[in-house]
Amino acid sequence: MVTGPAGCGKTAIMGSLATRCAANGVLGATFFFASWSASIGRRRKTAFVTTIARQLAEHRDDLKDAISNAIEKNPSVFEKNLHVQLEILVLAPLREVALQPNRPRLQGAIIIDGVDEWEAEQYHDGSRVNPPPARTNDQDQREILEVLRAASSDLSFPFRVLIAGRPERVFRNFFDPQNTPTTFAHKLDLHENYNADDDITLFFEVQFNGLRRQYNFPPSWPPPGTIQALVENASGQFIYAATVVRLLETVHQEPPEALLKAILATGATLKTTSHPLEQLDALYLHILESSPNPPLSVRWIRNINALDPILSAYASNVNLLLQTDPESNEAEHLLGNLHSLIRIPPPSDQATTKYEFYHKSLFDFLEDPDRCGNQQKLYAEKNEIEVFIWDKFIQACISE
Repeated sequence: MVTGPAGCGKTAIMGSLATRCAANGVLGATFFFASWSASIGRRRKTAFVTTIARQLAEHRDDLKDAISNAIEKNPSVFEKNLHVQLEILVLAPLREVALQPNRPRLQGAIIIDGVDEWEAEQYHDGSRVNPPPARTNDQDQREILEVLRAASSDLSFPFRVLIAGRPERVFRNFFDPQNTPTTFAHKLDLHENYNADDDITLFFEVQFNGLRRQYNFPPSWPPPGTIQALVENASGQFIYAATVVRLLETVHQEPPEALLKAILATGATLKTTSHPLEQLDALYLHILESSPNPPLSVRWIRNINALDPILSAYASNVNLLLQTDPESNEAEHLLGNLHSLIRIPPPSDQATTKYEFYHKSLFDFLEDPDRCGNQQKLYAEKNEIEVFIWDKFIQACISE
């Protein structure tokens, strides 16, 4: 179990570990949940067990055949709950394969990241007079944790399970040995047991070497003390370091030297604070202020994020809905300087590609009035965001 606060590098560590396991032939399967992902399958539990089963099927033909046969015998398995899916698609095929003589033993790791980012699956049945209460994120998150525990406790399951997520309540309670004694015992807390400064320093050194080559800067760039100051500003948050580098790599109106000076100047004004997110907040604010209309840009960002689960909308459709003038280039005007926060498809791909955000911590910042409420009116209540999108929708209907 790997845990730690937002932005401390959990996903990067799990990704690197998955790559290393794959290279050594010991990767069973992976699943990286992400609440900000354009893919609904990465936000909800629906595809979790089936994705694990599909990846396991790639290891050996006999296991693939066993899983295929299980699907043929149980065609409705994809409509069942996760525990039933686990038994039919994973555990039963593994038992079948284990009984075969003279076969190499399966082993390896199953890596699950983002356990705190699962989004509750909602079911709508208009035929029911008294529909059940809406499920909470905690309920679905705990269900998946229980499925993983059931798998790891089964003698036919030959894989080690490694899970990463923020130390949210459901996560803490589930792994508390006083609440649920389990073999999921080993914990690495990246906040308490790990000093990230050395790794962040190495990350900056490698990235600045690349930036020097990219911009043909002299060997003396960046100035002495720059990396040390940035590492101090990061306060152990890898997302701060990654965002700084993306900002410097992005084609921008300001040259990289000026951007770097502005970042350092922003950090210097906050040296008296002990809040680990203060520097990240200041960096997000600095980037958002580079937009010609920061409050409107934020409303676009929050609506892009809110629209995707509903419409699964491609960038071009989002632009048509949110732009005041359908013929304008408002999206580029508002978001053009924000490429370090949001992955914006090139114009030629926007009809088939969605916007994607780099990290959930951006929305933690934008949705917290204590962190961005006094900054250029960036904070907006949820109802304000809803009113904004409904106004745009009505305008679009009228224009038709």
